[in-house]
Amino acid sequence: MAKHLRTSGDYTIKTGTGASGSNSVTLDSKTTTVKGDLIVEGTNTSLETTTLTIEDPIIRLAKNNTNTTDLDSGFLVERGVVNNAAFYWNEGDDTFKAVTTTSDGTGTTIADTALAKIQVAEPTAGSDAATKTYVDSVGGVSLSGSTNNTITTVTGANALQGEANLTFDGTVLAVTGNITATTSIANDAITIDDHTIKTTRSNDDLILEATGTGNVVINDTLTFSSMASDPTATAQTTLYNKTAGGGGTGLYFRNSAIGSGAVGELISKKKATALAIALG
Repeated sequence: MAKHLRTSGDYTIKTGTGASGSNSVTLDSKTTTVKGDLIVEGTNTSLETTTLTIEDPIIRLAKNNTNTTDLDSGFLVERGVVNNAAFYWNEGDDTFKAVTTTSDGTGTTIADTALAKIQVAEPTAGSDAATKTYVDSVGGVSLSGSTNNTITTVTGANALQGEANLTFDGTVLAVTGNITATTSIANDAITIDDHTIKTTRSNDDLILEATGTGNVVINDTLTFSSMASDPTATAQTTLYNKTAGGGGTGLYFRNSAIGSGAVGELISKKKATALAIALG
């Protein structure tokens, strides 16, 4: 037989002694319906149900957090004998994290043991998370902006590799480590190929220049290939090699400001000694 209890004011059920009672209240029924708001005050609320359904589309966590204290908040999954899993907001790092953890949900922080994997769909918008498949198959990578962009490899031992062309259109490319090329390094003016440096534009000069009071220093022999004809005289001294003449060296120079640009040959020690003897 159904029973109804109606009161004209608040109704309190208290078990045992003390301000909050000392015993428990058990509702043993197939269905218990609360018509109105339900407020549960205590330190622990445990729902031992097989299926939990919530109508509210937005779940609010850490309701009483009124400042920016280091209070982590999120979802914790109990995994039995292995580390638990968590997806939560890390207040100290100011970021969402998916991790495995030894935390059991009783504290206010999550202790990360390792990052966990998250599977997402292929990105379509610029702010979407990228999958490994998308990154591996993307046709090109573009870094743009008004500030400097940095590409960093995972570890210092790994290299940045381009299976096709890597294009740099900025002003300065700064590299703190080594640049290793299996073929050649080239820009619109020079090419470095193995041990050869050469200009790419016809008739361009290849200039080695030291700044300030520095010098271009050659620590080994300097070899000149033989020229078939004399170069044109300019205001800069040109040093070149061709068949030896009266000087006996085959090393010639030419400057438009010296001897009206006439070709001169450096004289060998042997030739110089013989000439000194002949001239007395």
